[in-house]
Amino acid sequence: MPPTLASLVHHSALKLTVRAGEDRLDVPVRWAHVSELADPVPYMEGGELLLITALKLDAEDREAMRRYVKRLVGSGVVGLGFAVGVNYEQIPEALVEAAEQEGLPLLEVPRRTPFLAISKAVSAAIAADQYRAVTAGFAAQRELTKQALNAGPEGLLGALAAQVDGWAALYDASGAVVAAAPEWAGRRAARLTADVERLRERPAPASSVVGGPDHEDRVELHSLGTGRRPRAALAVGTAAALGTAERYAVHSAIALLTLTTERSRSLYEAEQRIGAAVLRMLLAGEPDHARAVAGDLYGGLLDAPFRVIVAESVSGSAARAHADAHGHVATSVSGGAALVADTGGDPLGGLAEGVEAAAARSGEAVLVVPEGERLVVLAADGGAAVAAGTQYAAAVEAARAAPEQAGGDEEELVVGLSAPAGPIAAAAAYKQAEQALSVARRRGRVLVEHEQLAAGSVLPLLADDAVKAFADGLLRALHEHDATGRGDLVASLRAWLSRHGQWDAAAADLGVHRHTLRYRMRRVEEILGRSLDDPDVRMELWLALKATSTE
Repeated sequence: MPPTLASLVHHSALKLTVRAGEDRLDVPVRWAHVSELADPVPYMEGGELLLITALKLDAEDREAMRRYVKRLVGSGVVGLGFAVGVNYEQIPEALVEAAEQEGLPLLEVPRRTPFLAISKAVSAAIAADQYRAVTAGFAAQRELTKQALNAGPEGLLGALAAQVDGWAALYDASGAVVAAAPEWAGRRAARLTADVERLRERPAPASSVVGGPDHEDRVELHSLGTGRRPRAALAVGTAAALGTAERYAVHSAIALLTLTTERSRSLYEAEQRIGAAVLRMLLAGEPDHARAVAGDLYGGLLDAPFRVIVAESVSGSAARAHADAHGHVATSVSGGAALVADTGGDPLGGLAEGVEAAAARSGEAVLVVPEGERLVVLAADGGAAVAAGTQYAAAVEAARAAPEQAGGDEEELVVGLSAPAGPIAAAAAYKQAEQALSVARRRGRVLVEHEQLAAGSVLPLLADDAVKAFADGLLRALHEHDATGRGDLVASLRAWLSRHGQWDAAAADLGVHRHTLRYRMRRVEEILGRSLDDPDVRMELWLALKATSTE
């Protein structure tokens, strides 16, 4: 520990005597400083033992001493050493009374003890304390390294908690607690998720200090990773501020955990390359080869039904244009729910992190493959990874609906989700996910499941610009005819098709004679040059009418 006034008083070579402030001798001394200035306060930093001979002070003036001592205490001076036998044979009572009144420790320095001896004693004690701290720090580093190698992050956290006499916890990229020591600390660490999420919004490395409720403890949060976005975070909780040795231990833990996360990143990239090969084999219809390459890494994923997720990012303006055309509100995802708050302009990266973190927490295998401007995910049907992906998409959708998020051209997320499938049907599942993605893009939606397409209506698909252009071209001649006032061919065609070619029912809907309706349908055939007896023609005309009616 650093030197204190008590340790200096007990120093046998200094022969110091306490004249005031006996109950405050346990305060640490940062330095010993000599000053004969009448007002040395501007040169003080706090924590000093001030040494004087009262060369320029009227030490017998009670009012002057009261002001002098009061200013010293206010500047953080922890003690006053007065050399007797130089300018005064004894410490004047005025100074003793002022020191007692302000609670400032006053030490009598005998003439045979030079101020230099006191400064050397303080310096030596500080150096010894720093040496002990460095030695303890190196010992802690060796222990932390040993635990990291033998027991992984969990062992490292246990050793760190013992070193700081507190607790420690590790968070993953999503802000979830993945390990804590002691065991009870997991509950405490979970209450800091919001603070960890705020820390992740800052470029790494970053740190912050938070206090527990009712000053329960003092917690330091540190981001881990060397990239722009943190890979993880470390929390260290203690009853008081960290000392030098404890600070060395924390810094060593940060370095070791950063190395672990970066090494894991290299392994992750290697696994990703294997995953890409497995995906290519599945899509090529080679499930047996894919299973052989997957091995234990992804083999479990191929033993049960899985779903395929295909995701893309599009510009915010393009997403809003599609959404406006379909009656949806599409705005920027930035600043939305906490789940999607720190995507760093990379919604695909945020989706990948959420899916992988959920899979890791539940012990599931998940295959995540960046594919150009896309992200492809194979995840167990009904598992945590698929649930995390849909929740992420729902959070993005909710953020889009917030009025204050309008505007901007940030990247937007679009996701297609297949129906459950097995390895043999992987190519079909991939196609389903692509189809759902295409529909989501056209509708201005974040997520569309392929099962929703089968259960829903085909009519929303007619809103595609190409379909509308085809419909306009097919019906243009009929609209031009009706514009001359020579008959209502478009309305008559719609009524006739809606009644499945039943003349009497369609004529009644229009309020005309059935012969009139027959004449109009012959005019439709003449103008279009196509026969209404052809079912394909009737289908195309009906879809064209539906497409134009949605405008």
